[in-house]
Amino acid sequence: MTDSKNINNPVGQGGGQRKRLSRAERQNNGPHRNLDRQNAADKKAELVRKMREKARAAEDAAQASDDTAQS
Repeated sequence: MTDSKNINNPVGQGGGQRKRLSRAERQNNGPHRNLDRQNAADKKAELVRKMREKARAAEDAAQASDDTAQS
């Protein structure tokens, strides 16, 4: 093995070439971020659906009580 001039940079050890990153990946917008966004959108859609169901149930209950009060 050839000795290097710098102890922190021994020639012929470790390293290798780095993967070429797209511009988006360099800005931390890689494919993993797209999955994170999709998961967040799914959670939000589920939360909105649950909230609408609760609101509809409360509205139906209020309407039912109004019907019984009018009778």
